[in-house]
Amino acid sequence: MNAISKPVTGPFEKTKGWLDWYADPSKPDFRVPAGAVDAHCHVFGPGAEFLYAPERKYTPCDASKAQLFALRDHLGFSRNVVVQATCHGADNSAMVDACLSSGGRARGVASVRRDVSDDELKRLNEAGVRGVRFNFVKRLVDFTPKDELMEIAARIAKLGWHVVIYFEAVDLPELWDFFTALPTTIIVDHMGRPDVRKPTDGPEFALFLKFMRENANVWAKVSGAERLSVSGPPALNGEREPYRDFVPFARRVVEEFPGRVVWGTDWPHPNLKDHMPDDGLLVDILPHIAPTAELQRKLLVDNPMRLYWPEERGV
Repeated sequence: MNAISKPVTGPFEKTKGWLDWYADPSKPDFRVPAGAVDAHCHVFGPGAEFLYAPERKYTPCDASKAQLFALRDHLGFSRNVVVQATCHGADNSAMVDACLSSGGRARGVASVRRDVSDDELKRLNEAGVRGVRFNFVKRLVDFTPKDELMEIAARIAKLGWHVVIYFEAVDLPELWDFFTALPTTIIVDHMGRPDVRKPTDGPEFALFLKFMRENANVWAKVSGAERLSVSGPPALNGEREPYRDFVPFARRVVEEFPGRVVWGTDWPHPNLKDHMPDDGLLVDILPHIAPTAELQRKLLVDNPMRLYWPEERGV
């Protein structure tokens, strides 16, 4: 695994206490189905080539496209969806470069502002971008007016793109009306960050399930176990059944909405505070949240291909 052997940071000083990604991941016991897509991952820099945004709220270690693609191959995946990282702001250069360098095996989700030109949107589309991300997690980004986001959504809808939304469970009630007015497919990062200490049939998670049930354009990423889990155990030291407190939430969503779920590693796991998972062991969570071969294929192949490579699926 030499290509992903050591995280570094170029001309930038990392945020104090920053945890670098796990440099020597194990080989998963679970073999993902042929054509599997890691539908949520990032690239950071390298900072010497792709500068971090002045307004960023964290400075990560570098995590390059070469290191991402080496991890993809090691874990047995075929493709990546590279989501724009907030540390790069609205400069999508690193993400676009990864897509263009992938030989058609990566698609992107961008971050754009209201003043983005039609020519720039066209350029992003040609590079493989298929969505934009709206982040509502207050500790990560500054507030963007909802009218600006709605204007962006209307423009990207014409390209057939979708909107990725990132928020925390407690904020769903106040965001509900805005989300349900969006004119595109919507993909919720990490299931809206449920509190896994609460019951799956409690009112908070029930509201998220209602959100999906009542809005057929809403999808969920059943990812983020390593950041949502409280009691673990973590994906470290050979643990093949990690994050057991997270599993019932993800499994509930996969089984109720099998045609509207995707999964990703979230590599290189930005802003984790207490541990950095072994990505090989992280993959071993998959048969616990998608327990049948049919569910696994929908989650990892059919659904992400329908979203990001529809031209290859006859859709």
